Amino acid sequence: MDESAALLAEIERALAAAPTREAALAAVCRLVATRRPGYDWVGFYCVDPERPRELVLGPFVGEPTEHTRIPFGRGICGQVAERAETMVVEDVTAEANHLACSLAVRSEIVVPILVRGRFVAQLDIDSHQPARFGPADRALCEAICARLAPLFAGEAPQ
Repeated sequence: MDESAALLAEIERALAAAPTREAALAAVCRLVATRRPGYDWVGFYCVDPERPRELVLGPFVGEPTEHTRIPFGRGICGQVAERAETMVVEDVTAEANHLACSLAVRSEIVVPILVRGRFVAQLDIDSHQPARFGPADRALCEAICARLAPLFAGEAPQ
């Protein structure tokens, strides 16, 4: 079993054992951050049910961030929320609309979690290495988010 498949199997076990969505997301953060070198900040932003055009920070592993709320369209996370498409940024310093969580961050991947085609949350990963996220990282993160979508099934209109 390759590393990605092994990590996905661990995530599936953690999801099955987690008593709440919050616990499941926290477990995924810990697993991903510890199993993938160069994944220096791993966290989730979820749509705020009270403010549906705003993201609120969920569980994360890494340095604390001042970006606990992000409007749709602002920064990489806000753009992913609007477009509902994965974004891989090889050099965050080249992005005019980037919200810097830390000056050490050099690259970022943000993957949407979709339920019935509607954006409900996202996985955000920062790296201190430039161009850290390649096609294999994208495939892994998208597979993780596909496994997480059922946790949000009650939040997207039918």
